[in-house]
Amino acid sequence: MSYVTKQGRLRLLAPVVLLASLAACSGPDETAPAAANTAAAPAAAAQAAAADKAASEKVQGMDTGTLRDAASAALRENRMYAPAGDNAMEYYLALRDKLPDDASIKSALTDLQPYTLIAAEQALAREDFTEAQRLIALVEKVDPSAPALPRLKQGVTSGIQVAERRTTDEADKAKRDAENRAKQQVEQQRLAQQQAAEASAAQQLAARQEAARKESERLEAERQAAARREAEQRSAAQAAAAAAAAPKPAAAPAAPTLRAVSTPAPRYPADALRSGTSGEVLVELTIGTDGSVTDARILRATPARVFDREALAAVRRWKFEPMGSPVTTRRTLAFAPNK
Repeated sequence: MSYVTKQGRLRLLAPVVLLASLAACSGPDETAPAAANTAAAPAAAAQAAAADKAASEKVQGMDTGTLRDAASAALRENRMYAPAGDNAMEYYLALRDKLPDDASIKSALTDLQPYTLIAAEQALAREDFTEAQRLIALVEKVDPSAPALPRLKQGVTSGIQVAERRTTDEADKAKRDAENRAKQQVEQQRLAQQQAAEASAAQQLAARQEAARKESERLEAERQAAARREAEQRSAAQAAAAAAAAPKPAAAPAAPTLRAVSTPAPRYPADALRSGTSGEVLVELTIGTDGSVTDARILRATPARVFDREALAAVRRWKFEPMGSPVTTRRTLAFAPNK
């Protein structure tokens, strides 16, 4: 009497037919290159060794009664081929080793084999090669001549090779990506250094141009000041010549003696002080009888319009001792930044 019920046998018919068709259509690939067969040899040897130990040592150490009970419980709980060490396939294989002539055990293994083949195919599809090899070992232990075995074994070997190639390709790609990132970083650093050098050179050029502009302005100011001085000297020489040529008037009565009471110094213009500009202003002023300055005007200023305002403001505050009549005189106010 089989340990799989009649109703269970009916449920197993469909996968048996399916696996038989798959096995008939997909025998071993006789056209595979010799290199692939050579590479498959180690995997095949490993699979053969696994087939010899399809049932775990723990399962093989059970007695027949315990194995029967464990196999029945595994079937009831749908543990037909997994988990490893606790499934119906391993229990029945161990029973067959102990009772090789028991037809019910052989029948149960025959019924379980299609499910194990399907599970092996699924394990291959998800690239779980360890599980696939375990399930293939169970199938091979049941029937070493099962038509699907060569294809499944070749699938494991090819799958492992493909996975290894993919891992190698991914590692190579990761290495190339890392090298490319390193090159990009080096290039970015080079560009950053180049931009920094160009910015520094631009700043230095701008500084030189600004210094040249200021020097040009300074030289132009000095040239203009020298031209003004020459013009003033020519005017003074012409005036002196004209005065010498003119008839001398009768001697005028002696002018009253001026005695200054207060002559505050002019304020130094802030702009001229910052730029270190110096100069002088010739002022003509008229002093009234009470000693105050009643009128003042600029006769000459060097440089022009720099110290004029402060010079006039200063002399208008001057005080002299009272006199009998107004007096007109000239004074030169010097401006020097170190005074």
